[in-house]
Amino acid sequence: MWETVIGLEIHTQLATKSKIFSGASTAYGAEPNTQACAVDLGLPGVLPVLNQQAVLMAVKFGLAIDAEVAPISVFARKNYFYPDLPKGYQISQFELPIVGKGTLTIELEDGSSKVVGVTRAHLEEDAGKSLHEDFHGMTGVDLNRAGTPLLEIVSEPDMRSAKEAVAYMRKMHSLVRYLGISDGNMQEGSFRCDANVSVRPKGQEEFGTRTELKNINSFRFVERAIDFEVERQIDLIEGGGKVTQETRLYDPNKHETRSMRSKEEAMDYRYFPDPDLLPVEVTAETKENIRRTLPELPDAKKARFMESFALNAEDAGILTTSRDMADYFEQVIKATDDIKLSANWIMGDLSGFLNKEGKEINESPVTAEMLAGMINRIKDNTISGKIAKEVFEAMWNGEGDADAIIKSKGLKQITDTGAIEAIVDEIIAANPGQVEQLKAGKDKLMGFFVGQVMKQTQGKANPGQVNQLLKQKLEL
Repeated sequence: MWETVIGLEIHTQLATKSKIFSGASTAYGAEPNTQACAVDLGLPGVLPVLNQQAVLMAVKFGLAIDAEVAPISVFARKNYFYPDLPKGYQISQFELPIVGKGTLTIELEDGSSKVVGVTRAHLEEDAGKSLHEDFHGMTGVDLNRAGTPLLEIVSEPDMRSAKEAVAYMRKMHSLVRYLGISDGNMQEGSFRCDANVSVRPKGQEEFGTRTELKNINSFRFVERAIDFEVERQIDLIEGGGKVTQETRLYDPNKHETRSMRSKEEAMDYRYFPDPDLLPVEVTAETKENIRRTLPELPDAKKARFMESFALNAEDAGILTTSRDMADYFEQVIKATDDIKLSANWIMGDLSGFLNKEGKEINESPVTAEMLAGMINRIKDNTISGKIAKEVFEAMWNGEGDADAIIKSKGLKQITDTGAIEAIVDEIIAANPGQVEQLKAGKDKLMGFFVGQVMKQTQGKANPGQVNQLLKQKLEL
């Protein structure tokens, strides 16, 4: 039996407007090489100037994971040659990172929780990007990302399955967005990870030889890449081979990992303190000022939702996945005073529409105020839950708020007992055979009669009244 050992290095792009050592913009989507200034290109005579906001964001992260925030941290030069690294070195942190040991608690599928250690988090600049398409056998280099501020968050090798690694990555993703230090956009490369994976016989304390899976930018790919790599390593060892310490790349199209290069040891990078940058000092006063700005964090918010709104752990977890989702939910509750309906509509129809169109909740065309307005119309029996689905879709498509749509489409529920009674009488008279079968005990036919009434009223009859009238008329 084999045990998997996993550690993740998460690269989080910090949400600063300019780069970590220059005034160039970090905005996404510009034409290649239009956002790389002389400092990013490492031209002779230029000097880096540290972006204060990047430092404050790193401190904020450290405080949120209850980590040691270093009073003095140092930037180092990490020397290696790569076409998209213009200076021939990357400015990073090595021996004295800004954030030391901390922890992150993750929730597992069986409902239990696990504490994963965070070894360190350090500030560094991103490299550029090599482009291999459309260059007819050559490689193009886009240096727009060069100098973009990153916080590299390194975990302890505490995870024992791909699912645990995904749970950790999701929790970290949620946290950096709660803190407002990153937009976490994985498609744009704002949040990506390298996974260090090894296997060892169960019960053995010594770690096996690890491989590093580089630059994975989706939760699904992280799980698939790790599962594939674990299987590959076990097959290799059981077949008499040895795992080589190397860097590998996951190919999602072929669902395989392939070797990129043998893994360099840290000493090969010839780290040394960057002579152009002073040590960074973080005072106790700075830490205290930042601590006061920390928002309510995901775990605390989840606990409050369970206590204040009597939600179960799963629902509270979903509704606090992002700060925007939690805020939206609280706004709807405030306007409806109905926790159950609010939670159901947000986790159900709203989330379904958002997922289908790849939108975040803050991009939803249905605002919290609009959803609350519709829920209030369900509560006062103006519309049924079924009609509400039609109203919701119309709101999503920009046809106005619930009241306007109900009025323009004539969707108001029929609650006039006399009108419903006349239709019930008509349906009963038209189906004597079914009436006999229902009275003889074929209970499922009740659904048939309700359905006929709803069909004739185009879904506008109040279902509760329909059921009640049918039972009275049929003496059930």
